[in-house]
Amino acid sequence: MDFEEWAAARTTEELTEPFTFVVDVAGILRLAPRRSEHVVCAGGGAVLSAGEVSFREESRRLVVDEVSNQSTGYCPDVDSWSAVSLALDRAGIVHPTGFTQEVVFRRCLSCQQLNVVREEDFVCVFCDGVLPQEWNVD
Repeated sequence: MDFEEWAAARTTEELTEPFTFVVDVAGILRLAPRRSEHVVCAGGGAVLSAGEVSFREESRRLVVDEVSNQSTGYCPDVDSWSAVSLALDRAGIVHPTGFTQEVVFRRCLSCQQLNVVREEDFVCVFCDGVLPQEWNVD
């Protein structure tokens, strides 16, 4: 189903809420209600990116208002934007030039806990271990 057809099947109220999204390995954008898990949205498969997206109406069409890589199921790196951009282009959706909110995920090498890095402070909140500068959440 194309994006315009998908959007037409939603109420105005539904479209004001953020959506869960994934970009599957074929580069296709998949959308689900925000309360949906990213892994379910992806059908349990691998993804090129995942996060949340919201839309606004502009010139009588929907465009991306905000988009993030916020997905604790997949923990995509910020460099996954290129896959998101291509998928949005393929769907004909106008979008910003990058994530409007970037989430930096790292796994602690000491305690193996998943961390969200805030304010470029690469220190594990669980054990105070140093977090890697490079994405390591597979």
